[in-house]
Amino acid sequence: MTQKRWFQFFIFFICLFTLIFLISITHFIFTPVLQLVGAVALPIIGAGILYYLTRPLMNLLVKYKVPRILSIIIVFLVIIGAITLFIVFIWPIARDQFDRLMDSIPGMVQMVEGWINYWQDNIALVPDQVIDAINNFANDIPGHIESVLNNVFGFLGSFIGQLVSIIAGIVLVPFFLFFMLKDGEKLVPFILQFFSKKKAENLHDLLKKIDNVLSAFIQGQLLVSFAVGVLLLIGYLIIGLEYAVVLALFGMMMNVIPFLGPYIAVAPALLVGGFQDPINLFWIAIIMFVAQQIESTFISPNVMGQVLNLHPLTVITVILAAGSIAGFLGILFAIPVYAVIRTIVIHFYQTFVNSRKNKDDALI
Repeated sequence: MTQKRWFQFFIFFICLFTLIFLISITHFIFTPVLQLVGAVALPIIGAGILYYLTRPLMNLLVKYKVPRILSIIIVFLVIIGAITLFIVFIWPIARDQFDRLMDSIPGMVQMVEGWINYWQDNIALVPDQVIDAINNFANDIPGHIESVLNNVFGFLGSFIGQLVSIIAGIVLVPFFLFFMLKDGEKLVPFILQFFSKKKAENLHDLLKKIDNVLSAFIQGQLLVSFAVGVLLLIGYLIIGLEYAVVLALFGMMMNVIPFLGPYIAVAPALLVGGFQDPINLFWIAIIMFVAQQIESTFISPNVMGQVLNLHPLTVITVILAAGSIAGFLGILFAIPVYAVIRTIVIHFYQTFVNSRKNKDDALI
């Protein structure tokens, strides 16, 4: 009976749940380990993202016989140059527009109050249910503001408390990136040397698939976000939308979130455009639609290809679940983590099917 597949799966799940139970009752043992992982997570993730973004340039330089250390120096110079260009040319404009946007908020609030007063003056035209809902919301405004401020100050307190570790993590990113670019190709052979030849080949295939998935997502998603940001900026400038640079930068950052990002990105633009001129609501919707069509038709297929190939419903489900568990960071990393887990599961399933097929062929 021990050779039956159902029995083996049954034992596997018993062992898995037993392991989870033992970890849950001995969590105090793993707390220091998790704290250590959390301390190095920021520099490793930051360096990993930069590694996948700069690896094509690194490989190109190595291909043309440029010494590896010199190639790394060139990569760092390119990163420093990109940051310098942003600080010199884009940041002053974005900061000025952001300051003016903050200064215009009181005027927007007064405009909303004027609408509410007009609504109340024409109260006979409004259903009682709508009036009650508006009055209840207006009465609860102080409570809403207090709740928002508590959340903001709570976040700031937590952020300030972790600021030192965040700065230390950012400082460590270049060092991690340097060694990733220098010795990244040595990691897989180092791991494989501990396995037999057959298992090493299987593991090498799995690690290659994971590398392709991470490379496709990181390079693809960031390049797609940059392209969408540029398209939004062009569209906003054409219609004369105020604060175009700030809103385009916000759209670029939000597009890093798969599927839901574009809808989050367009919300501030619609709000600002609506106050500037109601007709802008129509033009902004057209701009976002055109940008998303260009991205989904021409950019994403050529950048990401079919490596991820995730159904939109799967993406939404994973993002919502990760957001409820880990907040914004969960939303940000949900898809790459899911894609890696999916790749691992599919790989081992295919390995299992192939091994079973080989046994059946041997019996024949």
